[in-house]
Amino acid sequence: MNRYTLPRDMYYGRGAIDALKDLEGKRAIVVVGGGSMKRFGFLDKVVENLKAAKMEVKLFENVESDPSVETVMAGAKAMQKFEPDWIVAMGGGSPIDAAKAMWVFYEYPEVSFEDIIVPFSFPKLRNKAKFVAISSTSGTATEVTAFSVITDYEKGIKYPLADFEITPDIAIVDPDVAETMPPRLTANTGMDALTHAFEAYVATGHSVFTDPLALKAIEMVFEYLPKSYEGCKDSKEQMHYAQCLAGQAFSNALLGIVHSLAHKTGAAFSTGHIVHGYANAMYLPYVIQYNRKDEDTLKRYGEIGKYLGLEGSDLEISNILIDKIHEFNAKFDIKNNLREFGIIEDEFREKLDQIATDAVADACTLSNPRKVDVENMKKILEYIYEGKEINF
Repeated sequence: MNRYTLPRDMYYGRGAIDALKDLEGKRAIVVVGGGSMKRFGFLDKVVENLKAAKMEVKLFENVESDPSVETVMAGAKAMQKFEPDWIVAMGGGSPIDAAKAMWVFYEYPEVSFEDIIVPFSFPKLRNKAKFVAISSTSGTATEVTAFSVITDYEKGIKYPLADFEITPDIAIVDPDVAETMPPRLTANTGMDALTHAFEAYVATGHSVFTDPLALKAIEMVFEYLPKSYEGCKDSKEQMHYAQCLAGQAFSNALLGIVHSLAHKTGAAFSTGHIVHGYANAMYLPYVIQYNRKDEDTLKRYGEIGKYLGLEGSDLEISNILIDKIHEFNAKFDIKNNLREFGIIEDEFREKLDQIATDAVADACTLSNPRKVDVENMKKILEYIYEGKEINF
């Protein structure tokens, strides 16, 4: 038996943020990031709408990019003190992911972070609060997913938390909120969405319910991301919907080792953070090369291409898809390999064994279509470092 879970309600289109006026409750806590939502007036709009719903409102602000365990625990303590019956998370993936984890510790203060690292091990939520997610970026789709990514900076590891319990009750997909993204963020989040759709289509959990969503998302990203990057308002709107489709697909089909690698390399090197969407864009061509050695997965890549109108053998189509991803990366100034990105070779070699071990243990590895052990993960990383085509 399989399961397919989405938010109870999804409000979308321009002005969808006004759906907050219809919430019923006494207190709402709003979790936000570093200031863009305040600068552009969206935070004020959220607070106004919640107050119009006759709720007392508290803010938990300044959630950092790639939120830490410490931020999560601080937010949970604020919730325990305020006792909200609605958690409203607004912004990119970071504040929404952080709020999802805060939710767990608000309802279960005795639970430890280590208790929820195991996928699909969360306790039952909604005893104290329900959850609204309002996305301001067009990539993570965390507003519709059962996932949250939290970083343990002491260990230099990003942990993908996974459980259908943290799928939001309400998702608000308002393109007005996403139009403020600058080009670099548009590119990184858009490539994140493309990776979600590609990985969902070939993941072991894919189904007749997720396949159409993944295919449509890929088609839309290929069509609308370049124009969105250049500032086209209509394309930005369509990208906001495309990433949401991709999120609905991967939340139920799961992901693969592009994400495992991005999670475990993002905070690993002294030369600087590798932003999640950027890492996905860099790694996706190599993982397609690795996965297509599996005959059934090669056929799945062929299906993606044929849906897009490409012709040729499945192998030829997979090469065209890889070339298309490289074209996007060149347009968005995304490097092709870790050496070009600036990772120091001695540090890479020193940390290779641990990163490969951690990546194999990542929750996303379980649903990758081709099995991978530590030795193969090390080889994949070495090819990504050098920028060589994977042929094993």
